[in-house]
Amino acid sequence: TKDLKDQYQYRLIVRTSELVTLRGSILEDAVASTGKHGTVRGLPLKEVLEQVVPELNVSCLRLALSTAKVTEQLLKLDEQGLSQKHKVGVLLCRAGQSTEEEMYNNEEASPAFSAFLELLGEQVLLKGFTKYAAQLDTKTDSTGTHSLYTTYQGYEVMFHVSTMLPYMPNNPQQLLRKRHIGNDIVTIIFQEPGALPFTPQNIRSHFQHVFVIVRVHNPCSDNTCYSVAVTRMKDVPPFGPPIPNGVTFRDPETFRNFLLAKVINAESAAHKSEKFHTMATRTRQEYLRDLAENYVSSTPLDSAGKLNNLISLASKKRERSKAREGAELGAAGAVAWRVQAQDFSGGGTELFCALGLSAEYVLLIDCSTKEVVFNCFCADVIGWTPERLALKIFYGRGDHIAVRVPEGCAQDIREMVQRLKVRSLTVGCETVDMTLRRNGLGQLGFHVRLDGTVAEVEEYGFAWQAGLRQGSRLVEICKVAAVTLTHEQMIDLLRTSVTVKVVIIPPYEEGGPRRCVAVCMKYWLVLFLSREKKFELSMNFKCSYCDLVLCFYTYLLYKLRP
Repeated sequence: TKDLKDQYQYRLIVRTSELVTLRGSILEDAVASTGKHGTVRGLPLKEVLEQVVPELNVSCLRLALSTAKVTEQLLKLDEQGLSQKHKVGVLLCRAGQSTEEEMYNNEEASPAFSAFLELLGEQVLLKGFTKYAAQLDTKTDSTGTHSLYTTYQGYEVMFHVSTMLPYMPNNPQQLLRKRHIGNDIVTIIFQEPGALPFTPQNIRSHFQHVFVIVRVHNPCSDNTCYSVAVTRMKDVPPFGPPIPNGVTFRDPETFRNFLLAKVINAESAAHKSEKFHTMATRTRQEYLRDLAENYVSSTPLDSAGKLNNLISLASKKRERSKAREGAELGAAGAVAWRVQAQDFSGGGTELFCALGLSAEYVLLIDCSTKEVVFNCFCADVIGWTPERLALKIFYGRGDHIAVRVPEGCAQDIREMVQRLKVRSLTVGCETVDMTLRRNGLGQLGFHVRLDGTVAEVEEYGFAWQAGLRQGSRLVEICKVAAVTLTHEQMIDLLRTSVTVKVVIIPPYEEGGPRRCVAVCMKYWLVLFLSREKKFELSMNFKCSYCDLVLCFYTYLLYKLRP
């Protein structure tokens, strides 16, 4: 906006010993500062940090050295936990087998196992192999001559296949094989028909956290298919893609994509377990300690402020100006609030969620699973109903989400509404409750379309006097969501209810109904150009933006007609 064009937006990354890094931004006028807002110099960084991270002792901070090593260490810190390379163990379990020793001692691959490996990846020669080798010997063949390798959506996967690793006839534990597979976080157990049920209790390893059990049916035939099951350590969270209940995979490509996605996600989920979380935290602390001890200068963060104080010793100490209230509500990034969201698919239960409103999206994130449970474009929001501790947000053709906040957090609802009112975010407005009266003939005095929008209103009738206008959208009729009703059910409810209470979304000032972008595009019509250089236009709604684009599009078609 015009009043913000000369102000800075500060972007911050706060790295601590916790694995979660705080990343965000703050507008200049949201910072209480002794400096003047809107100048080229900006604000003292000390005051910006105090505003964003008030619990941080800013006085102990020192500027880092400007060296390439600092950048390198910070990059390692930020890339911790990010990996495009994965290693996965693969064990063959023949008919009648179930123990670790039995699987490790299968010297050669069976035809069914070979067919599975061929589906999974490409057999590569290890000597001279230049891609991700997952600690396999690529020089002297000490870990075998070949292995199985593949790529999937930018990830490299090297498989430690038991039958491709060296076999030792006199070593029942097969340590050369177990040295690799036993240190893989994820292991695929390939079961042939007749194999005994798998239990992870038969595997002696502190490192293997997830087992993906693949069972082949009708191997080496035209009817070959595979079923999948997963067992994981208790502290490994669930991960996708979900396994369809009772489904077997017949299409090789579909099965391969599913299985690779499953094992890659399995390793990512395992890193959230206590063992790997502790290891990652310890590594992170070492990185930070190295930076703090070896790559820091003696210059304090507020040195510039002290210099200014020396220059103006006689001047009166300047008080901090107040931050502009609600400045963050105009930010492009998401502003988030803790809410309880109603789960309409789960019997009316409530989920503890974070509601985020950005310049583009509305989303709900389940706080327990960290999964997005709802999202839509801000341009799809057509209205909202605020209460003291609750809020309904209507989108699309009248669907809605319902959230509430705890007692004492009424200000959060007001902030959400302020955010929704930003014109660049949504086309919506606040809903209006109406109680409609009938005339002497028992009529309400208006007509409603299939999509719940009001087609026409009897001028000066009871509905007109109540404030109902053409283009209004009925989103609730007698406490029933209009989007769940057919046109006949809407008409019946309006005709037969003794007291008709509706919730409406008012139209635009020019009278057009508020519609989301998706619906507007759907109604953009069908244009027919005939050989006689005539065109026909069919359209059943009024929207100023769509009218403008449509007229321009029609004009182009007319000019470019054959």
